Amino acid sequence: MKTILKSIKKSLKEISPFENIRVLGSNPKGDILAGITVAIIALPLALAFGEISKLGPIAGIWGAIAGGIFGGFFGGCMVGVSGPTAPKAAQIAAFMSFFIIGTSSNPDLVAAFSIIFISGLILVIISILRISRFIHYTPYPVIAGFMCGIGVIVILTQLNAFVGLGVENSIMGTIKNFQHTLNNYNREALFVSLPSILVLFFWDKVGEQVNILKNIPAPLFALVLGTAISQILQLDIPYIGDKMSGADSDKIFTFYLPDFSRFQEFIMPAVALAGLAILDSLLSCKVADNLTGLRHSSDRETFGQGMANMGAGIFGGVTTATATMRTVANIKFGGKTPLASIVHGVTLLAILLGLSSLVALIPTACLAAILFKVGIEIMDYRILPILKKIPKLDMAIFFIVLFITVFEDLMVAIAVGGILAVIGSFNHIRGAISKHNSYKIIPFKKSDIQIDQTISESLNSSSTYVIQPIGTIFFGTIEPLLENYSKQPNHETLIIDMQYVKHADLTGAFAIEDLCKVCKMKDIKAFIVNEKGPIQNLLSDLNISKAFRPEMQTKHL
Repeated sequence: MKTILKSIKKSLKEISPFENIRVLGSNPKGDILAGITVAIIALPLALAFGEISKLGPIAGIWGAIAGGIFGGFFGGCMVGVSGPTAPKAAQIAAFMSFFIIGTSSNPDLVAAFSIIFISGLILVIISILRISRFIHYTPYPVIAGFMCGIGVIVILTQLNAFVGLGVENSIMGTIKNFQHTLNNYNREALFVSLPSILVLFFWDKVGEQVNILKNIPAPLFALVLGTAISQILQLDIPYIGDKMSGADSDKIFTFYLPDFSRFQEFIMPAVALAGLAILDSLLSCKVADNLTGLRHSSDRETFGQGMANMGAGIFGGVTTATATMRTVANIKFGGKTPLASIVHGVTLLAILLGLSSLVALIPTACLAAILFKVGIEIMDYRILPILKKIPKLDMAIFFIVLFITVFEDLMVAIAVGGILAVIGSFNHIRGAISKHNSYKIIPFKKSDIQIDQTISESLNSSSTYVIQPIGTIFFGTIEPLLENYSKQPNHETLIIDMQYVKHADLTGAFAIEDLCKVCKMKDIKAFIVNEKGPIQNLLSDLNISKAFRPEMQTKHL
């Protein structure tokens, strides 16, 4: 009992928001400006994800508000910005086909927001139990297949809205009625969707030519342009206001108390939402870590998402997670503390209160164009160009997860992919358990490793570290190595010595590459040396080892 109480005490200390509060005032100007900018970027995305979730565009904004404020205050990633995401919106939309009012097609909103609230409660419990960190052991092909599957779902589900028709309730329905969609499209909708999608694809090039437009987010401009065209031409197409029943304050401020009398009915969808929230959030946090050189707290981030989803459930918002696009934008525009996320949420609240009547005028075809672009961007372009070169097992897992994600269930896809990865890596797992797989992180000594003498002599031994993985680098062993390395003292050079590595899977190879990229960002010279046999072939096929060979960086020494 004492051990349990001690563990709970440690967990409560870990998830405490004290660290977030402590740094709130350390970068006020940068955080406020970044928060406002990210809110402008988030607005069209929140509306679009609210639409795809089947809970309504206003629910998308409330999800972003709850995610920004609660996620910022309690989250474990200093630069993370939370809100509705494509995977989470797609998942709640799939659940809503089972929770409708009577014989109508209208979603049961009480059921939806109860599920979202309960998923937040589950996340809080998971954070206290300190088990969210195990998401780091998800194999890369599973993640890649999942993200590509989500991209396909988003694109297909928005096809009808893009051409001015009613949205299909399922992927199979979209595919089955594809010919009908082509034959019955609304021509007027294309006056909005086509210019919007062109803006989204070519905005960067326009910004290069016209400096004043460079800092205007493409989704925002597409939203304004599409709305302006529809109003000037008075187009007879679907609008957001059609789903709002007016933009009055009673509609905006609708609160939902969770219906615990239907707990057994809600628990499994809530568990699935919680699982995806952890995956979605912690993947975004890892992206942020790579960009900033910092390391997030997985348990505190899970707690923050729990609070955000509980808030979203009460205020009628779409389920939330840490959002990669908004987090990257926050970093880009100077956000350094949770204040940026909180300002983002408050700004969206102000927009909702002051501009709701204008929001109602936005055509759904414009949101469909934005989601089209999101669907394309969310796909994993790290793995797609090299599919033919990756190990056969990784390729099989990728396609199986992709197929199940699109045609079955998001969490089932992740579970199946993870099981297949474990089975395929059984020998590596057995080796890890028997300590055949391990690693060393040691100060550099010329006698320890084989390295070009010219390079060796130019290194400062006192500020050079060596990582020596031993055995196999795979999804089950890479995270402890990375975590241990992050605790090492400051140094100028990192040498990754591969002479004792016999095998690596895709997760391990990409993790090594990411480590080298983080080092480069922090002005630490990173070298990969002594690759042999299969590991040499894999790193070469993935175009990893070439960029970090010593001879490629001699000029920097």
